[in-house]
Amino acid sequence: MKAKTLFYCTDCGNELPKWAGQCPACKAWNTIVEQPAEKPAKRSGPVKGGSVTGVAINRPRPMKDIETTDELRFATGMGELDRVLGGGAVKGSLVLVGGAPGIGKSTLMLQICDSLCRFAKVLYVSGEESERQIKLRAERLKVRGEGLYLLAETNLENLVDAVHQLQPDVLIVDSIQTLYHGDVTSAPGSVSQVKECTLTLMQLAKGENITVFVIGHVNKEGSIAGPKVLEHMVDCVLYFEGERHMAYRILRAAKNRFGATNEIGVFEMEDGGLTEVPNPSEAMLAGRPTDAPGTCVTCVMEGVRPVLAEIQALVVPSSLSNPRRVSNGFDQSRSMLLQAVLEKRGGLMVGSCDAYLNVIGGLYLEEPAADLAAVLALASSFRDRPVPNDLAAIGEVGLTGELRAASALGQRLAEVKRLGFTKCMIPKRTQGKLAVPEGLELIRVSNIREAMAALL
Repeated sequence: MKAKTLFYCTDCGNELPKWAGQCPACKAWNTIVEQPAEKPAKRSGPVKGGSVTGVAINRPRPMKDIETTDELRFATGMGELDRVLGGGAVKGSLVLVGGAPGIGKSTLMLQICDSLCRFAKVLYVSGEESERQIKLRAERLKVRGEGLYLLAETNLENLVDAVHQLQPDVLIVDSIQTLYHGDVTSAPGSVSQVKECTLTLMQLAKGENITVFVIGHVNKEGSIAGPKVLEHMVDCVLYFEGERHMAYRILRAAKNRFGATNEIGVFEMEDGGLTEVPNPSEAMLAGRPTDAPGTCVTCVMEGVRPVLAEIQALVVPSSLSNPRRVSNGFDQSRSMLLQAVLEKRGGLMVGSCDAYLNVIGGLYLEEPAADLAAVLALASSFRDRPVPNDLAAIGEVGLTGELRAASALGQRLAEVKRLGFTKCMIPKRTQGKLAVPEGLELIRVSNIREAMAALL
């Protein structure tokens, strides 16, 4: 008898009775894949005493009867990683770590084993390296092997058997794309294999109360390879940002059920592995030029941490019919929008010029509070007049050229003052009472014309 098959969308997980070119739920094209349907487990007897043939059944319990102990979280030994996780790793959680090849995913996971092995039993499973290769890398990173168990395995069933025999406290899988489930006929790394393997690891983490770290590869678009439902299964999704040739690596929480999202941890890649950068603002501003046109500093909130970032701009006359617009570390569409506002509302004819925008240090600025600094950097480069070195700018720019207040302005101002800045340009209208640090002068403006008139 031919086995039944089912079809589902790799983006949203919607199941379909037959193949289709477009998913009716998320409207995505060419995302429907085929997977053999699993045979449902048969019950050999009626329910007696809360079990079916000896298998216990979970029953609802009042929330007040469920206990939470102080041991729910534990430190990983890397303060920046603990910050991103929301204060430490959570027992029974499934954490997905993604990033480009060579950016430091495996290095970070092996480094935390040095601290975790002091109080926990750790099993490191690799489908890409042998035990000997892992040991050589651990010796280079000066990781002690006490309490650390290595396993080179790609078969999921063998991995589960090893976990049941060893009973580790922490399981590290490198990587999810190398595992394969024996009941799934597709190749390792395929959508079906990744989905089934992740589901098994999730059940293993919840059932055995094991903290599982899973390393995931990324595709050419920069997102984690595999179905989108993979990110819905796990408790925490961490992304490594930055280029391989750059010294700084930024670990960002894209999803976290136990802490704040969009929190970042900053690391520096050295010969001995990744080292923490506890003061990223100072590191991002190191080597900043003085009295140079086209640069301005802003303060953005990465989770609950204020971080100072330097935005550089270069505006030059263009010989092309369509001037170039290049942005690095800044949203391309947002950059073009600000240049249009600068020409229409600010009176600077930048439309016929090539414009380049760059954020120093590999940081990617997403929140609109960096708009004012970007506009000032563009205007400074266009007029060839430098922005004062002791000034930072915070504010969102609207299409009419007005400035809007940013959230957590008090925390931003405190960080600006701590880094030695004496002036800060902010929108004239702010919400609530603002505590201004002593020694910090505020320049309040209502639109970009007033901002350029005050500085340039």
